Amino acid sequence: MNIIIIEDEKPAARLLQRKLDKLGLKVNTMLHSVEESIHWFNDNPHPDLVFLDIQLSDGLSFEIFETIDIKSAIIFTTAYDEYALRAFKLNSIDYLLKPIDEEDLLIAVNKFKSRNSSSPNLSLDFEMIKKMLVNPIDKTFKKRFTIKMGQQLKMIAIEEVECFYSENKGTYLHTFDNRDYLLDTTLEQLETELDPAAFYRVSRKFIIPLKAIKEIQMHSNSRLKVILPTYKDDEVIVARERVNDFKDWLG
Repeated sequence: MNIIIIEDEKPAARLLQRKLDKLGLKVNTMLHSVEESIHWFNDNPHPDLVFLDIQLSDGLSFEIFETIDIKSAIIFTTAYDEYALRAFKLNSIDYLLKPIDEEDLLIAVNKFKSRNSSSPNLSLDFEMIKKMLVNPIDKTFKKRFTIKMGQQLKMIAIEEVECFYSENKGTYLHTFDNRDYLLDTTLEQLETELDPAAFYRVSRKFIIPLKAIKEIQMHSNSRLKVILPTYKDDEVIVARERVNDFKDWLG
């Protein structure tokens, strides 16, 4: 299978390549800009599968296909969930939200493989998708939380959050002043509402903001331990499968 990655962030491209390697899939080429991709498609046979980041450093990746009649299947990779979802509905194979989960990657690849090989490649209306992607970097992320406390409502700004965690089937917000508040949501839902540049889900139990990281220590089984300013109820451990992704997120 001929696979290419189009991604402007080289660490993210290398991370995706490693995850595909684990699935026994070889990435033949990695491209990092609209301009570079246009030149490559003009000079090379089209691959079977393209992992396509929507927002590249020199424009939307769909601009590549304004002059190229693409013959490849597409799996979108993006941090902007609502844009990816719309693009997905317009005939892409699948979409993956960053940071890319290995299980989700496997599902997307298997979905591609399960297609009837005799079926023609999907025809994507990139111009229509582009029109839906006006200013994708201006996505509005969660700015505050409204907490019900008895008969009163308390507003907590996102800047006050030291971490989010799950416990006994509940989801909690922990603040820098060492208080805990029960939320009517899940960590999965929070992942779609928080700025991925500022917050990272280190494990099934914790989402932490970059500014709350006080110290990072080596831990057993190639994991990392994160020390937060006030949260002490449990160890905040970066899951082993997320360590490389976490390091890339740290920059």
